[in-house]
Amino acid sequence: MDLYKKTASEIKELVLKKEIKSVEVTEDLFKRIDEVEPKIKAYLTLNKESALAQAKKIDEKIARNEKTGQLAGIPIALKDNLCTEGIKTTCASKILNNFIPPYDASVVKRIKEEDGIIIGKTNLDEFAMGSSTENSAFGPSRNPWDPARVPGGSSGGSAAAIAADLAFLALGSDTGGSIRQPAALSGIVGLKPTYGRVSRYGLVAYASSLDQIGPMTKDVRDAALFLNVLAGQDPADSTSVPLETPDHLEKISRGVKGLKIGVPKEFFVAGLDKEVKESIDQGLKVYEKLGAEISQISLPHTEHGIATYYLIAPSEASSNLARYDGIHYGHQTKSSKGLIDMYSQSRSEGFGDEVKRRIMLGTFSLSSGYYDAYYLRALKVRQLIKQDFDEAFKKVDVIMGPTSPIPAFKFGEKAANPLQMYLCDVFTVTTNLAGLPGISIPCGFTKSSLPIGLQILGRPFDETTLLQTAYAFEQKTEFHKTKPRI
Repeated sequence: MDLYKKTASEIKELVLKKEIKSVEVTEDLFKRIDEVEPKIKAYLTLNKESALAQAKKIDEKIARNEKTGQLAGIPIALKDNLCTEGIKTTCASKILNNFIPPYDASVVKRIKEEDGIIIGKTNLDEFAMGSSTENSAFGPSRNPWDPARVPGGSSGGSAAAIAADLAFLALGSDTGGSIRQPAALSGIVGLKPTYGRVSRYGLVAYASSLDQIGPMTKDVRDAALFLNVLAGQDPADSTSVPLETPDHLEKISRGVKGLKIGVPKEFFVAGLDKEVKESIDQGLKVYEKLGAEISQISLPHTEHGIATYYLIAPSEASSNLARYDGIHYGHQTKSSKGLIDMYSQSRSEGFGDEVKRRIMLGTFSLSSGYYDAYYLRALKVRQLIKQDFDEAFKKVDVIMGPTSPIPAFKFGEKAANPLQMYLCDVFTVTTNLAGLPGISIPCGFTKSSLPIGLQILGRPFDETTLLQTAYAFEQKTEFHKTKPRI
């Protein structure tokens, strides 16, 4: 039995019924990893010995008929910018090459408390800065649908792991689309919760007002299951919101009859791939047949989203990454001519080109004489973007459009032009600027068999409607069941 092909929900059911053991599942998955990982390179660190030991403990609990957690026996991959006690956390950067945290991120604690099994840490763009996973200091991950193409980024390793059946569940982080865009390019489900819904404690910060941790899964049901565990207030995170977490699984099957869907005209502009547009149009027709009401809306400040994001995010990154100086944290150069030179050499050797680019951009935006002209102005536009969404949600229940303007592109195709790479996030960054929840689900394929993602955005803290909407589409289509040939 190829257990690795199953969803997390199916594995949980089989384990709890004692039809299979968690150890069997974990061993089967690591066998799959041994076979496929050299082609995909989704992982930076594997946790085999500890994972098998945890699986054995869960089997013993089940044998004794003890109560088990919501993730009982499910092997889970973590993006390598989440702190894990005793397991290396590198952020795919040379500057943290040997960092082993003394504590777990809050989401990692929750996974362990619910009997999930941590199987490894996945690759990413260095410090989550990128849209292709080409910026990893340890080499790129590859798209399981075509290894000559990128899996998206920055959570590209997690996306590739799920798409290639190298994990049942995975965690990513989303600062400007870094869960949803790789989910679209790799043909999986990726959910960015509302800012404040999931604790960020233990997530190595890129841009603190934008970052959000979320699930990456094989289907929508698994995303609802995982979010039930991840969501909730955390005293360790001051941005965590004190709201009760609804049971997303309980309400997932309610359908979309009468649901009001808004389609922003600004999401269908020059630069949108023809095949992507056709798949989105077909997806909207599915919703019409299911009884949803579709209308065109406008989000007028969308065109300023990329510029606003690439002022705010690098500014926060400049501040957050200042601590990596070779003394407090991170790599320390072996040769320097004094303290200032040691700081400079350590950071120069430890950070990659894209991280350096964003630090310099952010430092410039915050500098004396430029703060008002750039950073402060960007904050004002951010508020206008949020107001656009507020107005839209007075008329509609959810907003739909493409996740990415293009399908997965080839390695090196955009690496030489940072601005062209940044435009890959044109439909996702405004969601983070407004703090809203968003999900990407598979909705079609190009003629060359590359996956296409449909993005659904919702009101703040209304992940239930998002999941309900996504699940209705999934039940009427087969896109999520199609697997890459590896």
